[in-house]
Amino acid sequence: MADLSAASRPAGRWRGPALALAAILAAAGYWLAPTFLGRQVQAFVVGRGELIQTVVASGRVETPARIEIGSQITGEVAAVPVAEGQAVKAGQTLVALESSDEKAALDQAAAGVAQAEARLRQVDELQRPSAEQALAQARATLTNARAQHERSRDLAARGFVGKAQLDEAQRSLEVAESQVRTAQLQLEAAQPRGSDAALARTALDQARAGERAARAKLGHTLIKAPVDGTLIARSVERGDVVQPGKTLMVLSAAGRTLMTVQIDEKNLRHLRLGQRALAAADAYPGQRFAAELVYINPGIDAQRGSVQVKLAVAEPPAFLRQDMTVSVDIEVARHAGALAIAGEVVHDAAGATPWVMVVQDGRARRRAVRLGIRGDSRVEVLEGLREGELVLAAGALALADGARVRVSPAAAR
Repeated sequence: MADLSAASRPAGRWRGPALALAAILAAAGYWLAPTFLGRQVQAFVVGRGELIQTVVASGRVETPARIEIGSQITGEVAAVPVAEGQAVKAGQTLVALESSDEKAALDQAAAGVAQAEARLRQVDELQRPSAEQALAQARATLTNARAQHERSRDLAARGFVGKAQLDEAQRSLEVAESQVRTAQLQLEAAQPRGSDAALARTALDQARAGERAARAKLGHTLIKAPVDGTLIARSVERGDVVQPGKTLMVLSAAGRTLMTVQIDEKNLRHLRLGQRALAAADAYPGQRFAAELVYINPGIDAQRGSVQVKLAVAEPPAFLRQDMTVSVDIEVARHAGALAIAGEVVHDAAGATPWVMVVQDGRARRRAVRLGIRGDSRVEVLEGLREGELVLAAGALALADGARVRVSPAAAR
């Protein structure tokens, strides 16, 4: 037993120093590995895929035109057949006023039109034929007067009649001539272009104008919606006496839904009419809907450094309300199969000379790149990189150009 114990002592004596030496070697390897093998870093693989660039902004659903509706005449409200919040169509009655006086005035005006029409028919159907007959009779009387005058003159020349009878025949001739002239004037007045016909037509025109005025005044007793829309305010009830100039209702006109958005002026170069967008109301962030860019303000807001744009919503969701706050992502570019890298690996991305750190032959190398469109997290590379190359993550940007690096295959992505 004593011999076995003595034999085991040398092994136990070297166990402690051996463990210590192993720890020292491990620590040395840990500290010396970055120097000789390179620092272990995270890297990204340069790959291809679809890249979409968007411009993000916020704004509001545009308030439609608001129309204040009132009465053009003074009257008592007989009925209000619509309610606040109701959708109405153009021409739909909103307020009805008491209209008995206006209806009586229209009936009276219609009677005046009928009377004027009868007067014009009288000129055409009765007065003109009577004037023609009177003229024919006057001409016949004139013919007889002339014959009588000729006989009286012959008899007076031969001494058979006296001067008094000749003078009487002369007066009869003059009267007959006057009657013909009067009959001619009466017939001319009764002609379509004559004065009597003109007066009759003028009277008819006046009567019809009076009828139109009475009809228009009767129409004013029915206050109707000028356009399609929604009643957003009402301040009138049955029995109220309304007057011109007082707002009775407010109508929010219907139309396409628009969103007004302020875009940073630095993004103006990316905007084009017709670009598609996705929007979401702040009150319903998970329910996005499609929109289209339809207007770009030609001016710039100097105080805010922004440009106002409008987007149309072809199929607005039911929850969308005027003046709602919305967030909009406008798609300004889309490239399929773009060579892209994560935006976080690009140094001085907004500057004139962006660059990245790539892994080349086990060393970190600085390389200039030319960038294209920018997506949410990735950016297109037009020049400077090839598909499959490894680009060091942002945390490796502090490495010196040419420093040794180690990239674990599992870490590369």
